[in-house]
Amino acid sequence: MENIVPALAEKTTQIELKDAKPKGLSMTQLGVPVLESTVVKKGKLQEFFQFLDDGTVGRRFQNIRVTGIKTSEGGVEAAKIFVQFEVFGDDNVPLAGNSGFGSALLGGGDTLTELPANTVFMPYASAWFENQFVYDVPTEVFDRADHFAFAANADQVRTL
Repeated sequence: MENIVPALAEKTTQIELKDAKPKGLSMTQLGVPVLESTVVKKGKLQEFFQFLDDGTVGRRFQNIRVTGIKTSEGGVEAAKIFVQFEVFGDDNVPLAGNSGFGSALLGGGDTLTELPANTVFMPYASAWFENQFVYDVPTEVFDRADHFAFAANADQVRTL
């Protein structure tokens, strides 16, 4: 008898990045040095589902927030992209360390830079877990970016 292992199918989406004001609780929580020259871009996606190969929901991403910051610290201008979300593994767990997600910054439909892939913090099934990641990006890429691509990677799982 063949043992069939369920799999999460890769799924991608894009989140529009819009200019935002450099103020508010999110700037404080992220520790951003807010100066007159600070530039902020934000994007948000409420829900994003990743499906098992049988078509049922296998992993849920909620409240995906992307915050891009270009500011100066110690006289050096730099840009960072913060990605925050909650993730819920329905009634399944990865067979090994989860494959996580990949992402990229897009500008005018072109991929400007791919960001390093990350695993998500999700130690147990059937529970929500906060995740936060930060990436350094070239300031010229930040200036041109108008979308953030988010790809939930394929993953083999064990159902509970």
